[in-house]
This record gives sequence, structure tokens and C-alpha cells, in this order.
Amino acid sequence: MKYVIKSLLFLILLIPFGSFGQTEKRPNVILIITDDQGYGDLGFTGNHHLKTPVLDAFAKASVRFTNFYVSPVCAPTRSSLMTGRYSLRTGVRDTYNGGAMMSTNEITLAELLKEAGYATGLFGKWHLGDNYPSRPMDQGFDESVMHLSGGMGQVGDFTTWFQGDRSYFDPVLWQNGKQKSYKGYCSDIFTDSAIDFITESADEPFFCYLSFNAPHTPLQVPERYYELYKDIDPSKGFADGRPFVPMSEKDKEDARKVYAMVSNIDDNVGRLLQKLEELQIADDTLVIFMTDNGPQQVRYIAGMRGRKGSVYRGGTRVPFYMRLPQKGKRNVEIETMAAHIDVLPTLADLCGINLPADRTIDGRSLVPLLNGNTENWKDRSLFSYWTRRYPERYRNMAIQKGDYKLVGHTGYDAQIKDFELFDLENDPFEEHDLVLKEKQIAQELLQELEQQYGNLIRSENLKNPPRIQIGTVNENPTVLNRNDAGGDRGIWAQEEVYGKWDVKIAEGTYNITFKFVKPLEDTGRMVLEAGTIVNQFENESTAVDIIEMPHVVLPEMTGELIPFYQSSSKKIFPFWVSLEKID
Repeated sequence: MKYVIKSLLFLILLIPFGSFGQTEKRPNVILIITDDQGYGDLGFTGNHHLKTPVLDAFAKASVRFTNFYVSPVCAPTRSSLMTGRYSLRTGVRDTYNGGAMMSTNEITLAELLKEAGYATGLFGKWHLGDNYPSRPMDQGFDESVMHLSGGMGQVGDFTTWFQGDRSYFDPVLWQNGKQKSYKGYCSDIFTDSAIDFITESADEPFFCYLSFNAPHTPLQVPERYYELYKDIDPSKGFADGRPFVPMSEKDKEDARKVYAMVSNIDDNVGRLLQKLEELQIADDTLVIFMTDNGPQQVRYIAGMRGRKGSVYRGGTRVPFYMRLPQKGKRNVEIETMAAHIDVLPTLADLCGINLPADRTIDGRSLVPLLNGNTENWKDRSLFSYWTRRYPERYRNMAIQKGDYKLVGHTGYDAQIKDFELFDLENDPFEEHDLVLKEKQIAQELLQELEQQYGNLIRSENLKNPPRIQIGTVNENPTVLNRNDAGGDRGIWAQEEVYGKWDVKIAEGTYNITFKFVKPLEDTGRMVLEAGTIVNQFENESTAVDIIEMPHVVLPEMTGELIPFYQSSSKKIFPFWVSLEKID
């Protein structure tokens, strides 16, 4: 009976968009997200240089949320999408530095839908933990084809890092936790995998999370797409009165490559939508297109201020298009403020699934807005921040409520005059600071900002961060990468840097392998600290980039795993560490 009631509610809620959902079958769900594609990186949003016919047509057949916001960077956005919660509640506080692992006590969108009978698949970027128990396959996805860390060609994605300027081509990816070699361009591969999953799951409800890593750096794209843009000047032709940041020659060349990558995405989205038609399930499928934050490089961004990493609108406002099933396809715009945290409660509502009752869900269902409710939700505030490692009070931090937005680029002891206040209704480009003119409004927003920050910074999953579990039957061997390493700030490809991993180790005997960025120049000692246990291996070889320590006995341990190579002149942190339990 509960199922029938939910299905009837689903029908009633969506009547204004047409009488779709004629059966009790739950809709299929496809969530498409791109990486570092800004609000202005579509023809539909005013970029006349870009050729995106598929996405432009998709937007016109969709409900468009024109004031939709995400986090300023990728891992926080993705954790909010998966949970309906602010990223700090989930334990995600960075994009690397060991801060991009989502706590395993979170209930993900994939877990909710799987529990309701959905087949679930992730294709592309995950960026919420690369080892057990944080992988997609541990967090509700039946099928996954993914790269590691924050992006292909980054240090954490060690299977593509050494490919350099070919990291997006013929990559080694991870299918259901196992390395597999692929041929072709990454965005094409992820789309092929998504289409295969949809084809196999067409007879049952499915959730497909197609998470492109493009157009994130490195800016690599098939030549035939670059040819479309090689002769354009991306800085020309925007005489519409909106602010436009001057572009250097490098900015222009970067924009050409980004636009080429976006056109490739457009073609791939077209292939996926065509497959829905061929399978005759387009009318049963809800499709969302969005991006994860603003652009990384300087280019057209519809006049907005700031880019990726900024709490100004250029860093956080993104396109969000929802094509509803059957006759719900409509060319409709909704101006009410909405955000990434709303995706999970909205999809749960549309699919007739109850939300978890044992935790705070920060998002709201957008179904009342789909139902024609014009409520502006002026009681609602949206918190945003971005600094490395942990939030810093008032630094690159903002709160938006109604038409007003308070922005802090100041220190912990700032006074109200040190902030900025914008009236977004009359100043959408955030050019005119009203903080001295509207002190009362600013003070009220500051109080709310402080309340939100104080609540989130005390989140249990920040105090007790997730740990990589080593020596379990779920993942053996475990390969630890630099994206999930803590220690010094900004661990990347450096040799001389202090790094460690927070782990939980099962008692046993291990074969341990250490890989280095470059061949070692000197003899020395390989040191592995595991809590109170220290193991050392005397290395007499030079010009080697791998050291093996066989048959290392480790006790059951929860704590820090600290490896380093000590020579006469250097202390070197490994590029990755593999631990295989053999007994």
C-alpha cells in the first residue's frame, strides 16, 4: 500500500507538467555532471562561440533552474549530490590532502535507489575516496568504471599520471575496483560504459551517474574537435554590457581546448539520449544535466564575478536542467534559489523513496516548484566556503538568503565593515558592495553565517574522519595514492614532502611495494611506520623507482601509516604504496 500511495503522489505532484507516469513504475534516473564547465560554457547560456546543439536542445526541453548553486570545487559538490548534505557533514573538506574521502556512514543516493530496486552505475569521476570502504562499489553502485582521485593525469590517478599529455587517451581505468585498459578518449569511454549499463538495465529501474572528468585539466581533446575552434578569438563578440575579464593568449588557447572538450561532451550526451529513444525508454527516464563548479580558467562566464574556488557567483552558479519523463518535457524556467544539496531529496521525492530520518538533510525537495509553486523560499539560506584543508572563519566564505548575499574575504576577527554585501536581484554581477549602507541586513546575515559555520565545523565526520581499511577481503592489495595522503599541505609530485595515510590495518603478513616519482639516486633505508611498529629495509640499489618489502608482519592497528625513504641527503615520500595481505 505504501508503494501505491507514493506512486499516486508522484502522479499528482507532476500534473502541471503533463499527465505522465501513467504506470506505477518508478522513473529511470540519469544524472550527468561535467567537471569545471562554467555557466557560460554552453551555447544556450549566451556563448556564441560554442557549438552545443544537443545540450541547447536539451535545455529547451527541460525545467531550468536559473539560480542553481554548487560548491566552489568538485569533491564537496559531489558529496552533497550524493547525500543531500553540506560536504563538511560528510567529512569531505578538500579535493586532496586526504580530505576528499566521504565518510562511510553517509547514505548515498545510489544506496537509497538500490534499496528501492534500482540498478546503479557510476561512469567517470567519483572523487570521494579511492580505497575500501569509500569506493563507488562500497557506496551503493552495482557497476562502476572510473578514474582515481580528482582527475585523470593527476598524481592520485597513478595509472594515467605517467602518460603525460596522453593521459586522456587509451587510459587504464578501474572497473568495479579492478584495473582495466581501454582504447579511445576518456569521455567517449565513459559514455560507452554508461550506454552499455543502460542497455543491460533497460527492463528495470536504473540510476546512471555519468560524471565526465572533462573539461578539467589537463586540456586534452581529439584533434577533430580542436579543429572546430582553433581559429576563434574567445574574447570577441560579447558586447552585451556584461563584465568580461581580459584574456591573455594562454587564456584564449585554453578556452579553445575547453570548448572542444565541451563539444565532445555534447556529442556524447547526444549518443546517450539517442540510445534512450532506441530502447524506447526515453519517456520513462528523468535526465539531469549540470556542472560541478565554475571554470578554472579565464573565459566567458556570462558576466559573473569569480571562477572555480570562489564563493562569488562565477564559482558557484551552474546550469541545472531537468528533463522530466513523458509529457513532462517543458521549456520552463524556475528562478527560486536551489542547490546541489536539493538533488537527493528531489529525486527521492520523485521516485517515491523515504529520506533517512536519522540525520540532517540540508537540501529540500524541488518537487513543489516543479508542481508550479512560485514560493521564493525567502526563509532559506545557502552557505558556501572554500579554503584548503579545513574552513577558515570568514575567508572565502558566503551566505545567501533571499536577494542578499554576504561575502567574507577577511580574517577570523573581522568586523562587519570588512565584509561585502550584494543585492543579487539588482546587482547580479556582484559589483556594488552595500555593507555600509545596509548594516542591519549584513549583521543578520553574518549572524546566520556564524551559526552555520559553527554547526558544520563541529560535524562528527570531521572529528572522526574515514580511514582506509587494509587487509580485508574487499580490497587486496590496497594501493594508497597521493590524493588521499595527509601530512604537509599540498602534497603533489614533490619528492621531499611529509605524507601519511589514516588507516585501519588487519593483522597479518604483507608484501609491501613502494613506487617513487623518479628513480632513487642514492642508497638508503626504506622506513615504514605503522603506529608503534617500525620496519626498515636497507636498499643498496640506485636508479630504481620501486622498492619491495616482503613478508612484513603488521598487528591490527588503527592510526597513521607513514612511509619514507631516507638517503644521506633526502627524505623522500613514495608516489604510491601497495599492501598485499598474504597471510
